[in-house]
Amino acid sequence: MGRIAGRFARVEPRRRVRDLVLGLLSDLPRKNCWSIAEWAGEASPDGMQHLLGRASWDADRVRDDVREYVLEHLSDEDAVLVVDETGDVKKGTHTVGVQRQYTGTAGRIESAQVAVYLVYAGRRGHAAVDRELYIPRSWTCDPDRCRAAGLGEDTVFATKPELAARMIGRFLDAGHRVGWIAGDEVYGGNPKLRSALEERGVGYTLAVACSAEVIIRAGKFRADALAAKVPRRAWQKLSAGAGAKGHRFYDWAVIDLAEPRVGSHQLLIRRNRTTGELAYYRCWSPVPVPLTTLVRVAGSRWRVEETFQSGKGLAGLDEHQVRRFTSWSRWVTLAMLAHAFLAAVRADEHARHPAPDELIPLTCNEIQRLFTAFVQPMRDAVHRLRWSVWRRRHQARAQASHYYRQAANRT
Repeated sequence: MGRIAGRFARVEPRRRVRDLVLGLLSDLPRKNCWSIAEWAGEASPDGMQHLLGRASWDADRVRDDVREYVLEHLSDEDAVLVVDETGDVKKGTHTVGVQRQYTGTAGRIESAQVAVYLVYAGRRGHAAVDRELYIPRSWTCDPDRCRAAGLGEDTVFATKPELAARMIGRFLDAGHRVGWIAGDEVYGGNPKLRSALEERGVGYTLAVACSAEVIIRAGKFRADALAAKVPRRAWQKLSAGAGAKGHRFYDWAVIDLAEPRVGSHQLLIRRNRTTGELAYYRCWSPVPVPLTTLVRVAGSRWRVEETFQSGKGLAGLDEHQVRRFTSWSRWVTLAMLAHAFLAAVRADEHARHPAPDELIPLTCNEIQRLFTAFVQPMRDAVHRLRWSVWRRRHQARAQASHYYRQAANRT
């Protein structure tokens, strides 16, 4: 918290943001302004809501602090930047960015809010270092709706690959270097993103669809058509990295592409050893690299899913109940900070105190349990009863407002 303290000019928001981050790290079953304010000992959620919506501080500067904190504790020469989006199911039409769209969280088309994240993944751990909210065209074409949600007058539509390029550019412009970018088909199928990475000399291993067309010396072919021509001896059994149940072995093959641009262009193919299912990746590097390097980068992409899972499960990344853009950006940035703290403690503990053979190394989940046990404040019964009265009064006012609105609509 000392790292971001300078971003707050007054002592009151500085103390309150500390309480909010501690609340995000707590074992509360549901994390929002109401529950965290009660947990922190405040008389109402007004202060927490003011911190997220109206207080004077810049979430983007705190985001930069989070990035530096992650790199300080998780720095790795072979680290990979992984880009991916995640959706949060949201009802209603007034929450910024919400529309009916596909989200992997629900596995179907739902009314949801989607954001793109940039995750730093190395051998010491992984954590999100940047975020961008996806604003659909249904919003950018409606200036009044954007204004009501706190979006700027200059808000224009940007695709998810464009948001990814924006975040990667910020990372590189801050003076940091990374050798590789990984992502799924949304990003691998975008030529502009691939070209931008090549111009900056950053290698990539990006998934593409089976229908993606690539050029070899014999001409242009679909990826799946080339895979069918790969001889048996060209496949190699390699691990995509260690998972919870051991190494994840697949069969891999690589085909050199005949691209006119500089660098090494390749099509990487992964085959499931049990089902035979194939996956395809467009790869580029400034100089040729061995197959094992491409496999390592492709296997790093699962880190982003683990980051989403732990960020949501441990730090309340998806539990924001806010409507305006400013509040959203502040909440997710502080949730990223809370999760980065767990990842940093985990990395430092693994380095300083290796676990004995009879124990697994400390996990983020276990660190959160231990941390909560030592910092959770104890509140008396009077405090709990006062909050019960406050909630019931607030809910009564909301109920009366709904009834009044319904009566007005009927007349």
